[in-house]
Amino acid sequence: MTFLMMIVALWLLFAPERAAAADNSPQPRTLIQHAALIVTMDPKLGDGPLGTIIDGDVLIAGDTIVAAGKKLSAADAVVLDAAGKIVLPGFVDLHNHLVQSVIRGGCHDRDLNGWLHECAWPAYNVLTPEDVYAAVRLSALDLIGTGVTTVVDWAGGLKFDMSREYVRALNESGLRFAYAPTPRKEEVSALKSLHDELIRPNPLATLQLAGATGMQHLSKLTEAAQLAREWGVRLNVHLLEHKKQREGEPIRSLEQSGGLALRGNLLVNHAIHLTDDEITLLAKHDVRIAHNPLSNMRLASGIMRLPELHAAGLKVGLGLDGSTNDTSDMFSDMRAAVGLQRVNALRADVYPTVTDVLRMATLGGAEALDMADHIGSVTPGKKADLIIIDPSTANFGPRFNWIGQLVFNAQPANVSFVFVNGVALKANGTFVRANPTEVVQAAEAAAARVHKALGQTH
Repeated sequence: MTFLMMIVALWLLFAPERAAAADNSPQPRTLIQHAALIVTMDPKLGDGPLGTIIDGDVLIAGDTIVAAGKKLSAADAVVLDAAGKIVLPGFVDLHNHLVQSVIRGGCHDRDLNGWLHECAWPAYNVLTPEDVYAAVRLSALDLIGTGVTTVVDWAGGLKFDMSREYVRALNESGLRFAYAPTPRKEEVSALKSLHDELIRPNPLATLQLAGATGMQHLSKLTEAAQLAREWGVRLNVHLLEHKKQREGEPIRSLEQSGGLALRGNLLVNHAIHLTDDEITLLAKHDVRIAHNPLSNMRLASGIMRLPELHAAGLKVGLGLDGSTNDTSDMFSDMRAAVGLQRVNALRADVYPTVTDVLRMATLGGAEALDMADHIGSVTPGKKADLIIIDPSTANFGPRFNWIGQLVFNAQPANVSFVFVNGVALKANGTFVRANPTEVVQAAEAAAARVHKALGQTH
């Protein structure tokens, strides 16, 4: 990194702190200038369904996008030269389990049930709060590296005494996030305190509640749904990820628990093995869905009926789903989402197209979370959650069709800058707020402790 680049990165990192230091002074501004392509996701701002702008600029004031267009100027702004690069909204990861990086690659020859019984649950039983902190820090850094700016983390099943270290790692990451723990009856008071102390004060953080579907879980699911209604937060559950889960009648459990009555406030993950009638039912109740194509392939879970869900008007975004993905690569996730439907339908025009999947990974995820009013597109007035892609690499170039190349060619290494709320978390390909070597070493130590506790060897 050149000296000038270091100065720019430090300026961008501490922009909000500078603003807070002077109550009456104007917010510091950053001008991203001469981008070869801006994919705004706002058709009103540019061409086509993605609102593309060729040779454009983006002006940021503090944490907010002020303008997106051509030949913008701001005499008092720090100028970030984006010549030859692509600007687009940050990715929204609608479903993850960040703590699972501690068991990456584990049970690689098992389906969902085998993976749960032989890897996930045994590891959860021996994790310490220190292990959780190390694993979540690593996963969060991995997400930033691939251009994810918002993540929904399903932390159900973990002991509650892990929660503080979990949320501490998320807060320190700089990511926008939703944290979804299990609301056990005896821990509701402690959960409320956690929310008041660590989540509510962070403008980037929100709380969701994790639940389990199936009639065998009806009592606890009902409690979670009731608490979600009382607190005005989203209920977040897994639904029909494996075909055998139908035996537990998960849809009936959602009906009887009141989960479906949380209109627009129920997020379900996977939703692979749905019937036509169930798709209609979910659409009727405005249920939001996280599609996890890489995980679904890895665990032999099946192929989501994504075209039918889209036709029914359901809001569906993309998720990376923890260690059953094994890497936080949203580009690979988009490729898988497109490829699974094409191979299933034996057609290249089936939903999602490349345009569709780019929208799913950004604005679509924001819509599923009811956050599209302030993230998901490069629209003036929204928060500055942006990424800058460098296409001048062997895996990406030469320029032919950059929209197609973003899905079929891009890799995390192409992500040059990542901004969340106007703050640079990655600048010129370098992580700004964390030392990757130290983070990886801490995660290695945590994984070694888990292996030892389970009586395993590497």
